Amino acid sequence: MDLHTTRVGITAVGACLPELELTSQQLQDEVTAGCGLRLPDRMFEKATGIRTRRFAAEGEYASTLAIGAAREALDRAGCDPSDIDLLLYASATRDVCEPATAHLVQAELGSRAHALDVSNACNSFLNGIDTARAMILAGRARRALVVTGETPSRAMRRDPSGLAEFREGFAGYTFGDAGAAVLVEPVASGGILDIETETASEHWEVGGIPGGGSRHPRGDEWSYFRGGGKELRGVFEKIGGDILTRVAARTGLGWDAYARVLVHQVTLPYLERFVELTGVPEEKLVVTVPQLGNLASATIGVQLHRTADALAPGDRVLMVGLGGGVSLMTMVWEKS
Repeated sequence: MDLHTTRVGITAVGACLPELELTSQQLQDEVTAGCGLRLPDRMFEKATGIRTRRFAAEGEYASTLAIGAAREALDRAGCDPSDIDLLLYASATRDVCEPATAHLVQAELGSRAHALDVSNACNSFLNGIDTARAMILAGRARRALVVTGETPSRAMRRDPSGLAEFREGFAGYTFGDAGAAVLVEPVASGGILDIETETASEHWEVGGIPGGGSRHPRGDEWSYFRGGGKELRGVFEKIGGDILTRVAARTGLGWDAYARVLVHQVTLPYLERFVELTGVPEEKLVVTVPQLGNLASATIGVQLHRTADALAPGDRVLMVGLGGGVSLMTMVWEKS
């Protein structure tokens, strides 16, 4: 492999959605029933633009969704699990604290690849693709399988004790569950053309799940998502424009150069604000949030899965990731 001329790209995509579907009104009724809150009809839907979302059922886990997506990606590429030599589980959700969920996925697939987890909130999947590309360029891998399984619905406070807990956990009511997977390997043309990142770690406390680490190792109280949606949105708006300006200046690519623009989607109002601030043509977006909600790191993978077959060789896609922490990431990919 000539590392000076190697191009690395995405060669197959898979996705997996659980069958269980809830409307926002059904979720609202469930959440408010136990605490006696009275909310206007369809308030969840009106506030978020989310009409429905999928939830993992009993016995379905983050790894279950990742495995389903992985099998589709492998089938589309005509690959056997033994054909991969790097497996990255890149997700904000894991099955267990230890070992890495990558091993649970790999045990089910039956491969023997180098396996590890990559975790960076809702940017995990893009970070995983970037890490796979870097390892291939470094000569450490030949063909990588990057998977995510997200079940953030299980960090949702579905029985708040009152208004305070309801408000603290409201951002979590945007969540839906999904899995996604891509194969990453050398390509003859196209591939991943550009990657840019922006990190503002001083805002790490804006939102997240406090439990499961050394600060709060035990206790259900710490296992719920909590955070301020307005604060997180404010950080993204403050630093988000610069990253897109840098990408455009470095690559020379404007909006007309992209067949699709895939953006992490938290709520419909957030997405509409992104369009307003950046000027991206709405017809280039793949809008998933009204039907599926906030899929955490699986969002861009599911969008890519929905559009990949319609892309022609040479078509370019801009992916824009946003994650708690806070981090932003862009990736320019050209279909081979």
